[in-house]
Amino acid sequence: MILKNAPVVQFSFNGNVALSERKRLKAFIISLFKENEQPLDLLHYTFCTDEEILAINQQYLNHNYYTDIITFDLRERSTDAMVGEIFIGVDTVRSNAQFLGEPFLRELHRVIFHGVLHLCGYNDKSEEEQAIMRKKEDECLLKYFR
Repeated sequence: MILKNAPVVQFSFNGNVALSERKRLKAFIISLFKENEQPLDLLHYTFCTDEEILAINQQYLNHNYYTDIITFDLRERSTDAMVGEIFIGVDTVRSNAQFLGEPFLRELHRVIFHGVLHLCGYNDKSEEEQAIMRKKEDECLLKYFR
């Protein structure tokens, strides 16, 4: 009998952030992949400073600006279970939360879920895609914070 490895979600903290209930958050993230019928092998989040995310943006995407999230699908084949890397710019999330009048932790979780949605096939290039993405983010926040 062959046993399949359980999905793994990891967090690394380079930025000024603390996450409570990490075990619950990891289980919720895994459930989002299941709901979207996307097998998950490994997902790693790195919470970093603006300078770190700018360097990643410049090195890997040839973008010269700050962002709240960068998501990498690291699978060799699209049929493989998901292996992903998500970088979250904590400083930008904090600024966005303040600008939007949202609590920081709520905005941080929105961005965490946003990365999962990208890896599950949702995009946000067009206005229509952005509306769908925002709706899905809101659904995730409602489920998680109920």
